[in-house]
Amino acid sequence: MKRANTLDATDLKILRELQGNGRLTNVELASRIGLSPPPCLRRVQALEALGYIAGYRALLDAPKLGFEVQLFALVGLKSQTEVELHAFERLVAEWPLVREAYAISGEADFILRCLATNLPELQDFVIKILTAAPNVDSVKTTMIMRVSKYEPGVPL
Repeated sequence: MKRANTLDATDLKILRELQGNGRLTNVELASRIGLSPPPCLRRVQALEALGYIAGYRALLDAPKLGFEVQLFALVGLKSQTEVELHAFERLVAEWPLVREAYAISGEADFILRCLATNLPELQDFVIKILTAAPNVDSVKTTMIMRVSKYEPGVPL
């Protein structure tokens, strides 16, 4: 089984190219990295099987789809037992407005990135759902005014 430190230069080229454009055909990818298509496909399949490639998806333009408002919510819990942390994570998984959730250290227990079509929708979520959730002690929100950099992925 390959580990991150045993990936060779060709593996890294494959990952870099697919991270930039997951819709590349195998023939296009092989041409870009200097391999013939059959060994390129075998390498991609191996990287997928080993979990280096976790999946493929389209990046959507949220504002064009009507999602104009984003915020970060710092959530503090009353209790940080594993049972309570997992219970909160299960709730978060059910909330479609929460697009990302991270357990963090510091002044809060979680940071959530929330996305909505308008400010009233987001306010309703924060007031009626998030702050009312079991075990939630505090919620501090910060409106995202502009995204200066959005580069999902890994800096290969």
